[in-house]
Amino acid sequence: MGLNMKERKPLLREAARRHQEAGTKKGKSAIPDELVGHTKMNRKYLAHVLANAGRTKAARKAAAGKRRKGGGRKPICSGEFAVAPRAVWAFFWYRRGKILAPFTREQTRFLEGPFRISPEVKEPLLSASPATIDRALRTDKKPGFFENDTAHRCGASDSGEFLLTLTSTDVYSGWTELRAVPNKARKWTFEALADVRASLTFPLLGMDSDNGAEFVNSALLKRCKNEGIMFTRSRPCRKNDNCHVEQKNNPHLRNFVGYGRFSGSGELGALAGVYRSLCPPLNCFIPTQKLLGKTRVGAKVKKACDKNILTPCQRLTLSADLSDEVKAELARRMGLHDPVGLQREVRDAVAALMEFNGKRNLGGAEALAPHVG
Repeated sequence: MGLNMKERKPLLREAARRHQEAGTKKGKSAIPDELVGHTKMNRKYLAHVLANAGRTKAARKAAAGKRRKGGGRKPICSGEFAVAPRAVWAFFWYRRGKILAPFTREQTRFLEGPFRISPEVKEPLLSASPATIDRALRTDKKPGFFENDTAHRCGASDSGEFLLTLTSTDVYSGWTELRAVPNKARKWTFEALADVRASLTFPLLGMDSDNGAEFVNSALLKRCKNEGIMFTRSRPCRKNDNCHVEQKNNPHLRNFVGYGRFSGSGELGALAGVYRSLCPPLNCFIPTQKLLGKTRVGAKVKKACDKNILTPCQRLTLSADLSDEVKAELARRMGLHDPVGLQREVRDAVAALMEFNGKRNLGGAEALAPHVG
């Protein structure tokens, strides 16, 4: 049986003094080993007690903050390693990590030559897990990769024909383009996406969407392949795969045009007018805070956000992946606009839309005033 509490205290006090005076790591580690047999205490806990004896709570926290961060395995999903799985992924129709990882392990002998997989990359590629492959395939580190979604403007009932809103959001910067389309036909979605691309000052490198037929069709895939645009889709029934564009539904759509039902050519033109006036202030003058990551602590989720609260236009001008010509054009376009004048245009455009919509959404138009004023 070990010592009781009263007997331990003087022993630990003397041991702590020797521990703090010991000059080497070897000398410090020998002291807890001596005490384990006498006190019957856990060695790891003993080392903690000896190291922090006599320190205040603030001093212990300060010492903990100075400890070297890191450890664990060195990350491999960067540099040359990231190039090989991306090339294989694009060539074999954009399979996810759970499929791509076993495929690359089993078919490496066929992939080495065509995809120029070096011996340095081959070894980590053979041992890479599906999660590692997925991390290597992430494409939101530079501008040009857009998430796309369509929102129904059907009100309380989705029967009959009604308008839709096509939303395209750049994952890197938050730059968002809105387009009104008359219905869910592929033709209109195709034309709206082409108009979005034509309006951008920076290259469109990739598009991601849900599994709706307006996006997942041979015509859009063929055009993306011909124009060198990477096309991907989210997993079925996983809305969070498209979270960057889904989160725009409330601040960019409902806060300005509500939940009403819109249909017909008159309301199509009026809704297009709202979005034509709304996109410049959202992209050039309204700052946003970017979520960097989430950490689960027990039952709670702790969010880490970028401390630099910037507009999408500012994020693009700070990107090292865009040329000086693109940045100059962004600055020129930003200089053409006046935020006060644009806000007046948005108010007038919303009023015109509600006038077309009639008395059915009159209450919704009045409720919008605090949001667009």
